[in-house]
Amino acid sequence: MTSRFLDAAFVIALELSEDQHHEDARAHWNGLTGANISFVTTSYVFDEVVTFFNSKHQHSKAVSVGTDLLNAPRIRMIQVDEELFYEGWEYLKQRQDKRFSLTDCISFVLMKRLEIVEALTFDKNFAQASFTKLP
Repeated sequence: MTSRFLDAAFVIALELSEDQHHEDARAHWNGLTGANISFVTTSYVFDEVVTFFNSKHQHSKAVSVGTDLLNAPRIRMIQVDEELFYEGWEYLKQRQDKRFSLTDCISFVLMKRLEIVEALTFDKNFAQASFTKLP
């Protein structure tokens, strides 16, 4: 089974009809129905998604999307532990020329560790870090 990384930018676009990438996210997600693909994300990405909706005064949406992410059988949630945190921190420190977030750096480290080359995201930083950005 192929694994793809699931980033906050994609989840937000998928769930927020006003997002500029909403239609692309929906079409891509619907195209994955029935495909033999699993998804990996992190507790930090989960935090970004839930915080985004809650900060927009959409508490019930934050809880709903968070619950869906936690209960989706094809999504593997990786808890960011101390080792992954510090590897992501080192990755960030070594890239002074980039505007990567710590969450993105942790994602990149995890993707390399798990040999995942494709990410569902609209964040150009994934391409800058040499990953394939989908859609």
